[in-house]
Amino acid sequence: MPPARAIAPPDRLLLAATRHTRAPAGALFLASALSGAAALALPAAVGRTLDLLLARDSAGGRWLTLCAVLVAGQVLAEAAEALCSGTAQARATAWLRGRTLARLLDATPRAAARFPPGDTATRLSANATEAGAAPGAAAALAASLIAPVGGLVALALIDPWCALAFAAGLPLLLLLLRAFAAGSSDSVARYQRVQAALASRLAEALTGARSIAAGGTVARDRARVLAPLPELGVQGRRMWRVHGRAVARSTVLLPLLITAVTAVAGLGVVSGRLTVGDLLAISRYAALAAGIGTVASFLGTLIRGRTAARRLGDLLALPPLGSGNRTLPPDGPGTLHLVGVNVALDGAPVLTDVSLTLPGGTTTAVVGRSGSGKSTLAAVAGRLCAPDSGTVLLDGVPLAEIEARELRREVGYAFERPALFGATLGEALASGARRATPAEVVAAARAAGADDFLRLLPDAYDTPPAAAPLSGGEHQRLGLARAFAHAGRLLILDDATSSLDTATERRIEEALSRDVGPGTRLVVAHRLSSAARADLVVWLEAGRVRAVGPHEALWDRPDYRRVFAVTGEAERPRGPEQARGPEEHEVSGASGEAPA
Repeated sequence: MPPARAIAPPDRLLLAATRHTRAPAGALFLASALSGAAALALPAAVGRTLDLLLARDSAGGRWLTLCAVLVAGQVLAEAAEALCSGTAQARATAWLRGRTLARLLDATPRAAARFPPGDTATRLSANATEAGAAPGAAAALAASLIAPVGGLVALALIDPWCALAFAAGLPLLLLLLRAFAAGSSDSVARYQRVQAALASRLAEALTGARSIAAGGTVARDRARVLAPLPELGVQGRRMWRVHGRAVARSTVLLPLLITAVTAVAGLGVVSGRLTVGDLLAISRYAALAAGIGTVASFLGTLIRGRTAARRLGDLLALPPLGSGNRTLPPDGPGTLHLVGVNVALDGAPVLTDVSLTLPGGTTTAVVGRSGSGKSTLAAVAGRLCAPDSGTVLLDGVPLAEIEARELRREVGYAFERPALFGATLGEALASGARRATPAEVVAAARAAGADDFLRLLPDAYDTPPAAAPLSGGEHQRLGLARAFAHAGRLLILDDATSSLDTATERRIEEALSRDVGPGTRLVVAHRLSSAARADLVVWLEAGRVRAVGPHEALWDRPDYRRVFAVTGEAERPRGPEQARGPEEHEVSGASGEAPA
């Protein structure tokens, strides 16, 4: 049996979107069909009316009324068609965005990071809109064939010779549509890829705007951001050339077919085979049959939608992190076990055979040089990353089997560069798997040393994040406050104090042990003092556990002291009291990130 495809086929995704929008898409098809039916009936009615009026038949008035009704019905159907088309596209786009965003958020941060922010934004915005237009375009395309096919059938019923005259040009029209589809598919795919590359470069430049300004590289980075623009222009002009050639050729071909059909009908009138009313009806039906050329616009929308759906499929193919439905034992101490954990990135091992036990209620510091796997261990410990093999258990329950919301309620994180989401700072601190109360937010902010500067802001806790001029250290303290407000049985601090001065860090560590709820703490250590104050130290080296023990016991080992690279003193044995003295030294080699 062949393996399943990694990327969901775009057609399957578009069919799912069509099923989700079947009500407005069905209404769109019905409105288009009614409009086509009215357009089909109108030429015959007009022709019959003309013949009756020329013969001064009293029934001509009734047929004239019927013509007016058909015109009014066609206008109303076209208005409904426009309304249903917009509704179908909006619903399909919203469904595609929601589904894709849900999968993106359900994937591991490392897997999602394969797609640059600008590229991801393009897929979720422009590409989702283009894909969302496909279900409505498919319904409209199906309905749009009613009038041309019906027109051709009507021609055959009125006069077979007229139908044959029109059918003679259909092979050329089909070849034209085929060439249009092939050329559009390739040019649209290239255009969308270049568009995403341009958006990614722009997002990178906006993120690093301060570095660009400080480095005086505005002109160079402007050129770098705009480098894909010429290629975007090339592909855009190519799309228009393909479309223009199709329109130009159909503009020549279809009038020729209508002229040929009208000429054959005129000969029929001269020979007495057809009436004047028949001639009028045939001319109208020939024009309707020529409407088959309009399918190119719907076909172009479907091609763009299918290509865009393929780009959404790349995000939908991200493997979900997954969760179970088990609950944690009540009142668990937060004991964390890692058994034989292995993690690889692009085939290179990041963590190798890591087995650890972090007793409940203790503080464990993770130390090691840059690239030793500290942040990966922190991610695995809280299931922001699934190990390739091995098991992680919290109070005896594998993390992969815990219900997702309970896991996020019980495992809190604070990062080096926290992201604050909410209309106000207070709302940002309260947001989480459960919403913290205002009292809990204030208590957490005090424990993180953030309450004082928050109250100095114009609207204190009600200040919007964008209106708060925060330093790197203040930003980190807000991230800590949010983590403290949601502290469960396991709290993980991934280099979350790197921008704080030593005195502030010490106060926060004291508040963490005194004012934040009981639980297990896993701290990616940035400073020597953090390791010295921990109950236990995990020393990582090249993804493996080099040693585990109290800091004062490990300090006797020269290699351990060299991890901290304390200038001039790394080789001299020190006790725990010396390690936490007033002149504390910052780590210069334990983290790969610079302070904010």
